[in-house]
Amino acid sequence: MAIVVFSTVFLPEAALAQNSPAGAPPDSESDEHAVADTAQFLGGAALAFGAHEAGHLIFDVIFQTNPRITPVHFGPIPFFAVTHDGGQPARIEYTISSAGFWVQEASNEWLLTARPSLRDEHAPLAKGLFAFNVLNSVGYGIVAFARAGPYERDTRGMAQSIGVAEPVIGAMVMAPALLDAYRYYRPDSRWAKWASRAVKAGSVLLVFKR
Repeated sequence: MAIVVFSTVFLPEAALAQNSPAGAPPDSESDEHAVADTAQFLGGAALAFGAHEAGHLIFDVIFQTNPRITPVHFGPIPFFAVTHDGGQPARIEYTISSAGFWVQEASNEWLLTARPSLRDEHAPLAKGLFAFNVLNSVGYGIVAFARAGPYERDTRGMAQSIGVAEPVIGAMVMAPALLDAYRYYRPDSRWAKWASRAVKAGSVLLVFKR
């Protein structure tokens, strides 16, 4: 569970390369700002990762499922998974497996609602958090479509617990992420806002499927 698939996307204000006239000496102050922005952007991504894991752990503790860290491999890449005792009731398993995505979706919803013009703001920390949430969900969706990756992956746990094919879960995880990315660029889009919220709510309501 909680295997991270993350590709860092540097937003313009977080890029290290700065535009300057040909032959001009490097602008050390601009370079310092770029480094600080990049650090904040990556810090936001790390914060989002921690929040994803915290979502799982909170419900692990609530349901007393004996959470622990287990080494896993994503292809040749060593990583870890936060796992718990098997044999949990379907609703508990689905809740724990889904919790990381619920945290991501809730934090994106808060950001896009409270700061609809986020794209135009100088906010590398918030943008790093948002980018991680979107890219992590898209990555999980792709893995779910392929039915690949470690056994402990979130999407497999969600699918097995409610008795649906894993690609269906992949689409459910990916859809709000893509809609939120669209909202980031088109903050005035009402259809994208409500479609995103509907998919997020539907994900939570599936806890009652069994």
